[in-house]
Amino acid sequence: MKALFESKKILVTGGTGSIGRAITREILKCDPEVVRILDVDETREFEMKQKLKDFSNVRFLLGDLRDKERLSRAMENIDIVFHFASLKHVLACEYNPFEAVKTNVIGTQNVIDVALEENVDKVVFTSSDKAVNPWNVLGATKLLAERLVTAANYYKGARKSVLCSARFGNVLGSRGSIIPLLKYQIRHGGPATLTDEKMTRFVMPISQTVDFLFKVTEIARGGEIFIPKMKSVKILDLVNVIVEESLPQYGRDVDKIEIKLVGKKLGEKVFEELMTQDEAERSLETEEMFIVLPETTEYLHIDTFQYPNAKPAKSRGYRSDEAEFLSKPEIKGMLRKEGLL
Repeated sequence: MKALFESKKILVTGGTGSIGRAITREILKCDPEVVRILDVDETREFEMKQKLKDFSNVRFLLGDLRDKERLSRAMENIDIVFHFASLKHVLACEYNPFEAVKTNVIGTQNVIDVALEENVDKVVFTSSDKAVNPWNVLGATKLLAERLVTAANYYKGARKSVLCSARFGNVLGSRGSIIPLLKYQIRHGGPATLTDEKMTRFVMPISQTVDFLFKVTEIARGGEIFIPKMKSVKILDLVNVIVEESLPQYGRDVDKIEIKLVGKKLGEKVFEELMTQDEAERSLETEEMFIVLPETTEYLHIDTFQYPNAKPAKSRGYRSDEAEFLSKPEIKGMLRKEGLL
């Protein structure tokens, strides 16, 4: 990936989040001219700055996607944008829907507008499985943001900018995810909460997420939605693994830690989807991903889109309750490899 980032200027919105931090560390190995971190969280920016104090080519910028003027300054002369900043919690978006619209939708349009003004080479937007057949506010805003990113490739005119989306399930160990929550509950004596025994989710380690985003940046032609082939977990299996592995660390007795069913929260699904049947019909696939091509094709010359080893997708939809499940030993191995146990 060194050729992709060497001597380039990169902006990472929401750069103090888990994926933002991980991708910044990897980009810095490739000798970029500068990596700018744009975030609203001054404390996390300070903490990240201390960890990267030996790098003179990292800039920390306070700012909000809703402030287009600030975004223009942050994106000046930038080559590549990784757009991670968003409101991500289902419940917070349900109770504050227009705040989600202002950040996830209007903020994303601001990123697009400024990227086109600056003639940025590539913009990679990170979306969510909740954008597929959405029934919560978060999913609806992510779906609309995907559509905005794709549409920008139609009206960009002669500008060189390539804009695409990468749609993920759950990134293991990310801030606010289930693993930190369960470990906190166990450390404080429980109970460990489980939403629904039938709940399933797509999962992916942060390291694989970063590798996938780099691949997407390299091959994007404009307007696509890239979907990694993710395995699924039964949330009950994940909870049991975390409980079993965390008890010795916190000196807790297995018989005294209750796993408590608390029911679905507002806006939650029992299963998630990464691709609809309609999307599958216009998709390509490789060994590691699906590539959903834009539905509106007249300006994009999709017949010329070529990707290494890509063939028409055989799948007809992609649901977490129908995907290949990780076994408990596989879950344990993945978490250990990522340093999450």
